[in-house]
Amino acid sequence: MFPFSKHRSRSVHGDDVLSSTQPIVAVTSIVETGGACTTLTVWRKSLLVSCEGFTVIDSNGDLIYRVDNYARTRPEELILMDKDGNSVLLMHRTKKITLAGSWGIYEAKDTNGEAKVPKSPIWYMRKNLKMNILSTNSNILAYVYSAPFDKKNSYVIKGSYRCKSCKIMHVPSNRTVVEIKRKEARTKGVRFGSDVFDLVVSPDFDTGLAMALVLLLDQMFSK
Repeated sequence: MFPFSKHRSRSVHGDDVLSSTQPIVAVTSIVETGGACTTLTVWRKSLLVSCEGFTVIDSNGDLIYRVDNYARTRPEELILMDKDGNSVLLMHRTKKITLAGSWGIYEAKDTNGEAKVPKSPIWYMRKNLKMNILSTNSNILAYVYSAPFDKKNSYVIKGSYRCKSCKIMHVPSNRTVVEIKRKEARTKGVRFGSDVFDLVVSPDFDTGLAMALVLLLDQMFSK
């Protein structure tokens, strides 16, 4: 049982207790959809003691995704796995100077227990390198394009990842498809820290891709 699936304790983990003085940046928009959204609980902690990573569960408390980073350093590659440890998506840091601050997202293919990287990514995510208080795009964290940089199928990520308050918007329709927000405890007196948060995904958006974007936001804005 995961520590946040039953709210019986006044704390989750040593680093997960939210101080009452910690500021929260609110995002007023919500996921806009005609169907039922999927809400996943994301825990910024690997299930393996020797690793850093993420654990993702659904509303029933079942494990959905996991990330285990053995390096404990600034990785050049990230692997999103399902509950059985099979690779779902791979993310590689782009080394081209013209794509500074970018990552490629690849569809993973397991071969003999090892993930093979296809030649071409299916998505790119690029950090907004022009963020400043004077810019009109100061609240844009990153841009997401389907390969090869198709602006007709593109997204922007707005808000504050550090405060776990941001949204992913489809650019052509200006529609919110994913929201990252603080997790609210059901038990009075229980508060979660920023390492435990909700990922709300529209039914027409892939939950694996949504989680991959979370991993890249963490690389871009938590270091």
